[in-house]
Order: sequence, then structure tokens, then C-alpha cells
Amino acid sequence: MLSDITLIGGGAIGLLTAREFINAGMTVTVIDKGEVGKESSWAGGGILLPLYPWRQHQAITQLVTQSLGLYPTLATELTETTGISPEWNPCGLLITQNPDVAAAVNWCNRNKIAFEEASKSILTGLNTSPDHALWLPHIAQIRNPRLIKSLKQDLVQRGVRLIENCQLSAINIRNNRVNSIDTNLGNLPINQLIITAGAWTTDLIKQFLQMMRNEIPAIAPVKGQMLLFAAKPDTLRKIVLDGEQYLIPRMDGHILAGSTVEGNTFDKSVTSEANTQISDFALNLLPVLKNYPLVKHWAGLRPGTPNGIPYIDRHPEIDNLSINAGHFRNGLAMAPASAKLITDLILDRPTSIDPKPYQLVRLA
Repeated sequence: MLSDITLIGGGAIGLLTAREFINAGMTVTVIDKGEVGKESSWAGGGILLPLYPWRQHQAITQLVTQSLGLYPTLATELTETTGISPEWNPCGLLITQNPDVAAAVNWCNRNKIAFEEASKSILTGLNTSPDHALWLPHIAQIRNPRLIKSLKQDLVQRGVRLIENCQLSAINIRNNRVNSIDTNLGNLPINQLIITAGAWTTDLIKQFLQMMRNEIPAIAPVKGQMLLFAAKPDTLRKIVLDGEQYLIPRMDGHILAGSTVEGNTFDKSVTSEANTQISDFALNLLPVLKNYPLVKHWAGLRPGTPNGIPYIDRHPEIDNLSINAGHFRNGLAMAPASAKLITDLILDRPTSIDPKPYQLVRLA
């Protein structure tokens, strides 16, 4: 069966891109080497804002600010169509230490992000040394495993073909077009192919698309380990960023603590060193956590790129090949806008943000 769009990679980026094409009336197939959404999209924390966004490249801000406006409607639609809430929660973000507060304030003003100086009441219960602490009351989080579950259900209901545990063995190209791909489950004809394979994108391209030469995106795996505490509801009501680490409260009361940044490894094993370091941070910052058990420790692989800027572009020579990958630590925060941008580019629609920063040719 020939779909209008075939995506390699079924994380949040791939699923949201598939949804954009379904909304545009296209037929879509998504293949994944494992289970849909069980890599970085499942493992992350779900904060819908970069850590210290004023320290990030403007290209990241473009995608993040547009996504902030798209998430409320997306969450509502997914809940209504599937009965599975992704738990989009505008619980607010407290950033305890901002030595570059002027840059922070300028960024918030420029991007119309509400903020205020953190009051003593907001800091109550936290063991920290505040430095120009800022409270961003409308910043949201999303429970990424539930987002993936609701997206998957929504796409299946709307006729998207999801092929899991599908191992790629060849990408067949003739006359500067991808004609088909070979997999362990058979050959698939291709009309338009989009690679949304996250941290595996560069390895996939090197193995199957050697003719890309200078257009190989610089994406490398960056491991992050996280912990989960089984706290009661309202133990913590807001996201707290303290230095380079954070606590994230879920609606059921559980609290995530993260995370490490470990580069250039596909090893997802967890370590006792990370467990100790993250738990020490969490219990020191929020002492009441000592009353609750640590119930889970896991690792995920972020698709790291130079400056954290993703590649969202049509290939300059292979007519029907595109890439939407490399979102590093901010995949969920940039995902809706990234999906919209690649869809607009492939369908030759006007784009709502400047596509140039995400082009493959910036590598040449």
C-alpha cells in the first residue's frame, strides 16, 4: 500500500508530524524499530519550555513559542477524540537562580511570557539559595507517556498505518528519488519519506544514505537519567528549576527529578552514581520528599545537535526525502511547531516561522 507520507521514527516528533499530514488530508504510514514512542519521547520530563530559554538560540525560541500556543488545543482534541488525557498542566515554573536576570526579563518581555519576582510563599518548603528567583505562572508540562498513548490512539482511529518492530535494511533510490524501503517486514513503496528517528537519525543516514555526503546532520545520542518519587498529590504544585536540575510534579502527585547529561552513548543502562546524585539533589531541595519512596530510575537518549537546533528540511537533492530530527532536550517543547513547519515545507505552503535556521545546507 502506497501512502502519501511515510515516516521512519514514531516518537513525539514523528507522531505529531503524521497528525499534521492527516489534518491536511494525506494518507500516512509510520514505522518504528521498536514500540512507538518508547525512546526519548517516553523518557523525558515534559517541561514545555527550555531550561533557561534566554540562553538558547533564537531558532529554538521560534519553535517553542509557537508550540506554547498550539498545545492547549492539541491536548483538548486528543482528550476528546481518544478519552486519554495527555495531562497538559499549566502548573507554572519556578526558576530559583537567575544571575543573568536582565537577560531573563528581556526574553520574557520580548516573547510575551508572563513572569514575576518569586515571592517568599512560592519558595516555601524549598531548601535553596534564591538568586533573582523568577516565577513563570503559565508555563505548562505534559505527561509524555500519556501524550504518546493518546497520539497513537488518535492516529490509529484516523487511519494512520503504524508498523512497530520494523527494522530498516535498505533505502532504494533512483533518479534522485526514494522509490522504496526494505524492512524485515517486507518492501514498502515510497511517495514522500520523512526521517524522524531522533538520536538514531545520523547513524541511519550514514548506513543507508551515503550519497548525502555534506548533508549528514550532526545528531548524537545524549543520555539522561531520571528518578520518580511516589509522593502524594499537592506535595509539590509547580515545576522547580534549581541550578541545572529540576523537579516536576505530576497530577497524581508523583514527582520526577532530573537529570543527567551524558554524551555520545547509546547505552541506556542506569548507574548508582546518577541515582545518588539526583536523589541527593531532590531530597535537599524538597526535604518533604524524604517521606516518600523512590519508585523508578530510568534513562533516555536525547538527539543532541550543535546549539540544540533541530534539522527540519527537505533534502536539497533527493526530491522526496525530508528530515525532522535533532531536538536535543526540547523535543516536546518544540514538537507541534516542528511538525507544522515540515508539513508546510513538503506541501509548499507558506511557513509561519523562518525555516532557514533548520536547513540541512547549514552543514556544508
